[in-house]
Amino acid sequence: MATIIDTLNERAARHPEKQRRPDNPAPKKPDWIRVRAPVGKGVDETRAAVKAEGLVTVCEEAGCPNLGECWAKNHATFMILGEICTRACAFCNVRTGLPGPVDAEEAAKIGRAVAKMGLAHVVITSVDRDDLEDGGAQHFVDVIRAIRAASPKTTIEILTPDFLRKPGAADRVIDAKADVFNHNLETVPRLYLSVRPGARYYHSMRLLESVKERDPAQFTKSGLMVGLGETKEEVMQVMDDMRSAGVDFLTIGQYLQPSKKHARIDRFWTPDEFKALETIARAKGFLMVSASPLTRSSHHAGEDFQRLRAARDAQLAS
Repeated sequence: MATIIDTLNERAARHPEKQRRPDNPAPKKPDWIRVRAPVGKGVDETRAAVKAEGLVTVCEEAGCPNLGECWAKNHATFMILGEICTRACAFCNVRTGLPGPVDAEEAAKIGRAVAKMGLAHVVITSVDRDDLEDGGAQHFVDVIRAIRAASPKTTIEILTPDFLRKPGAADRVIDAKADVFNHNLETVPRLYLSVRPGARYYHSMRLLESVKERDPAQFTKSGLMVGLGETKEEVMQVMDDMRSAGVDFLTIGQYLQPSKKHARIDRFWTPDEFKALETIARAKGFLMVSASPLTRSSHHAGEDFQRLRAARDAQLAS
C-alpha cells in the first residue's frame, strides 16, 4: 500500500506567512543539478544517532540537496534552539512561527551525539530566535563547551544568525572560540528587502568584521546564493565587501526553490559560471572558495576546514 503525503498542506503549515503570495512555478532543473537519494547504511546510522538524542538537523529542515551524500559519510549539521524560526526569509524552507522554550539539555545531547558519531568536525547552526533576549547566544556558547568536553579533538564550526538588536550577544559567541565562525550574507544588498527582509546587509557584514577584530585567529566564513536575480557585478562587490571584513572562506551555490510560494528562481547559473566566480574570488584573496551549483555552507565542511587551515599555514610560511 502506498502512502501519499500531502506536501501542499505540509508546506502551508511550515510557511503560513507565504500562503497569500502569488505562485512562482519553479523552472525545470538543468542536467547539472543532480543529487543522490538519501539511502544506505551510513544514512540510516546518521539518522539513528540524531534521533536517539531527539536532535534537529538543518539537513532535513532546510531540505538540503546534499543530505544523502553527507549522511552517507556520517556528517550532519545540527540545528539548535528548535526547528521553528521567528523570521520568514523568502528563500528558506525552515518552518516559520512562534518557537517553544529552549531545551536546557540540548547542549549535553549534542555533545553526546558528536562523541558517539566520532565526528572530526561538526557544524552547529540555528534558527533565528528574535524572541530571546540574547538571540540564543548563550546557548551557542553552551553547545560549544559541551562538544569540547565530550569530544576534545573535534573541530567546531558554527553558522550563526545575525543577533540583530541583541547588544553584546555576538561577542559572547565569538569569545567561545569555535574554530570557524560562519554567518551567511545569502544575497546581494539590493535583494535583501525581498529575499531576507528581517536582516540587514551591513549589520551582517559588520558581524563578520567584528569576529576578526575580537579574535584574529578565528576563521570566518560566509555564503551566497545565486539565481535570485543578482548580477555578476553585484556578486563581485559582495566579495570585495567580505574581503574588507577579513572573511577567509567564501561559499557560493545555486538557489533551489523549495515551493511555489518561495522566491522564484531567476535563472540557473552554469558550472562554467561558478568556476569563473571561484577564480575571481581566489584572485581577491580568499583563503578558501567553494563555488558550484550544489555548494552549501556545510557541504564538505570537514575536508574544507583542513584545506582552510593548510592555506593559512602556507600563507604564514610565505
